[in-house]
Amino acid sequence: MSMIGEYARVTPAELDRALGDPEWALKLVCGRMEAEAATAPEPAAARCLDVDKVWDALGFLLRRRDFPVDIVHGEQAVPDADDWGYGPPRYLTPEQVRSAAEALAGISAESLTAGVAPADLAAARVYPLVIWERGEPLDYVREYYELLRPFLRAAADEGDAVLLWLG
Repeated sequence: MSMIGEYARVTPAELDRALGDPEWALKLVCGRMEAEAATAPEPAAARCLDVDKVWDALGFLLRRRDFPVDIVHGEQAVPDADDWGYGPPRYLTPEQVRSAAEALAGISAESLTAGVAPADLAAARVYPLVIWERGEPLDYVREYYELLRPFLRAAADEGDAVLLWLG
């Protein structure tokens, strides 16, 4: 079973409701994910996005840069939420999304991974360890990073919050 990093944009009103009713939020997100699976919108237009198995590598690389927001695990827990896969969801407020999007704008995919080799990720035990031990290039990380940037930029531009979880 793979752990996939999942993101869902929600309006401030939807976030407020989600914080009080996490079951409603899960239904909302699942419905959006199902609808978007059929249409596959570009990241800037999408309400949901997954970063496949690169979530841990993104976290590792962003922590090295003292990134101001935890865009991998979220900043706050959704109170009383059940497990959405590998734990309960967390979230970023619209202000945190804006801060993250602004910081991401200044970090290209190439600069994010500059000076880092698969062996560095393997030594740090970054998930999924097996691909880094095989020496897979960081192109995989850069590809998903370049999807996450416009997704969060669009969320920031619309004033949205973001729910995050490992599914």
